[in-house]
Amino acid sequence: MPNSKARFVIIKVIIAVMFAAIAWKLFDLQILKGDQYYEIANDRLTTNVVEKAPRGEILDRYGTKLVSNKVGYSVVMQKTDLNDEELNDVIKKLVDVLYSNECEYYDNLPISFAPYEFAFEDENEDGSTEDERAAWFANNKYLGDGIEENMSAEEIMAVYKDKYSVSGGYSEDEQRRIVGIRYAAEESGLTQTTMFTLADDISVEAVTEIKERQDELKGFSIVNDYIRQYEIPGLATHILGRTGKISAEEYERNKDLGYGYNDTIGKQGIEKWAEQYLRGTDGTTSTTKEVNGKEITVLDDTEPIPGNYVILTIDSDLQKVTEDSLANTIQSIRESSTGEKDGGDCNAGAAVVIDVKTGDTLALASYPTYDMSSFDEDYASLIENDANPMWNRAVSGLYSPGSTFKPLTAIAALETGNLTINEIIEDKGVYTKYDDYQPTCWIWTSYHITHGKQNVSAALENSCNYFFYEIGSRMGIETLDEYAEKFGLGVETGIELSEETAGHMASPEYKKQVVSNVTSQDWYDGDTLQAAIGQSYSLFTPVQLANYAATIANGGTRYKVNLIKSIRSSEDGSVIKEFSPEVVENIDVDEEVIDAVKQGMKRVAEEGTASNIFNDYPIQIGSKTGTAQLGNGSNNGVFIAYAPFDDPQIAVSVVLEHGVSGTNAAQVAKDIFDAYFNLSETAEESEESVSESEMTESNGLID
Repeated sequence: MPNSKARFVIIKVIIAVMFAAIAWKLFDLQILKGDQYYEIANDRLTTNVVEKAPRGEILDRYGTKLVSNKVGYSVVMQKTDLNDEELNDVIKKLVDVLYSNECEYYDNLPISFAPYEFAFEDENEDGSTEDERAAWFANNKYLGDGIEENMSAEEIMAVYKDKYSVSGGYSEDEQRRIVGIRYAAEESGLTQTTMFTLADDISVEAVTEIKERQDELKGFSIVNDYIRQYEIPGLATHILGRTGKISAEEYERNKDLGYGYNDTIGKQGIEKWAEQYLRGTDGTTSTTKEVNGKEITVLDDTEPIPGNYVILTIDSDLQKVTEDSLANTIQSIRESSTGEKDGGDCNAGAAVVIDVKTGDTLALASYPTYDMSSFDEDYASLIENDANPMWNRAVSGLYSPGSTFKPLTAIAALETGNLTINEIIEDKGVYTKYDDYQPTCWIWTSYHITHGKQNVSAALENSCNYFFYEIGSRMGIETLDEYAEKFGLGVETGIELSEETAGHMASPEYKKQVVSNVTSQDWYDGDTLQAAIGQSYSLFTPVQLANYAATIANGGTRYKVNLIKSIRSSEDGSVIKEFSPEVVENIDVDEEVIDAVKQGMKRVAEEGTASNIFNDYPIQIGSKTGTAQLGNGSNNGVFIAYAPFDDPQIAVSVVLEHGVSGTNAAQVAKDIFDAYFNLSETAEESEESVSESEMTESNGLID
């Protein structure tokens, strides 16, 4: 027992000594040497360095790379102990280096250089910057910078100059640059552990100068980064789209998905639609460093995961042919112009090629276009260009279909019993059914003759307005609207581009929305007659017109329009998502009805308004020209077609703004068919631009 008591006492003494030692150590660390260790702790800095993941690549249907990545150099800014005046001086020096080497830098302050004006970007592409303006004011008011909604741009600049201590010692432009960079850095969440990317893809010369002047440029350094690389510069720009720094509005929408203030995000096109697939997972390296820059230890290291790659339905070779033909045809129309309203103002257009049996988009072109590889350098000129090259006309442009709508009118009338296949309607030149509105057939207006007796196929061949006035009057607008929707006109196609616009079919309801004069809001019989020939209030996109032509060609199966074939893993190539053909609607159309309409479309190419382009063509096609009348300038030229006639594979639509006639637009379709079907041409024909004779109406017909 005594031995047990002794052992117990010894244990108690040992425990007491241990607690005393711990207490002394804590007293020594916190009280006696607290200031010393606090200073040491402050001399160390834990930094989370984000290693950006490369975005996924974008390829065409055959594996040709359209967008990939290259390793470039970026300038990053880290928070330092510099005061405002010192930091402003460093920024001024850095900007001088970037400017002297023609390098762009990031500045998202929505105020121009002096004289100061607001310069908000239409981020959501709704045609207005009011929502972006409201969001910016709400955000900056919340940040407590003293910004109020009624402030002018000049007053806001004064607030920021005062906040960042930007004095008059700098020129007005230098003050704006310093404020812009300070603002962008602050908005990006710049801290001692989170860096701000000031400039991407800078030149080697700029990198060299920045590194040589590192002592002068405290807080700024060079890092490697992934830069988007366009393998075929200028091709399919409107499809591929662009990336850019995330805006405040985009950050608010996406912050819960792991986006940071300094991230890059898809802004337009496939880059925007497929953001969730293309975006990779960034890696992170956490390090503890002394203030002098000496690395102590790596705390954590997570490797970045590249984004998945996107395979498009586009055939890049056919895309190039389509883009080149569109540009060349528009130029030829302009150059062959001899007077007013004959194409001298033709400067824009779009063309779409769709697989009739799947809904896959094989080519989608909008003109004018631009080159994403030089987007930053060209931005100012692109914004100022009245033809709006950044606008994707193929999916966002709304155009009157003109006479390309007549096959739809014929199908609707035949299917509803308002017309029979062999019924004859005599063109009398002037349509006199109504006392208050008596429109004429185009051939009566131009030559004071008529088309005489017409069945539906002949009426399509000759584009006889009188015939379609009559069957439009029999049906009424409700039936026309019903069939337009069935064939996807005025309805979004589902193409994987967020910029797609639905457009609209003419209707009494729509007229009430757009006509401000109350006395003119009623729907008149004349409105129905005009709608039946593709005029009135109907406005459709080129991609809708191509899908409409494809639906006729395949006998009534309307597919969702696809632009993506599949999403595949960047790690092992496995399929993440497959985009299979998707039927939106099977239209119950009698085979005899489709055949009668298609025969008429075949005759358009062989004997009618497109025969000047397709006479003696190696394959038979079905087509329809259209001339959409405009209030000002030359008429629009519209054309739809499919080929081969007996076993359709592709459908095409072409719209030429101020292109005079549908026959002119048919030249683009011919170039597309030539390329797709590998049709032989003589060397002279392949090199020759569209001749002046082809820039006229076929056989004197107008459509």
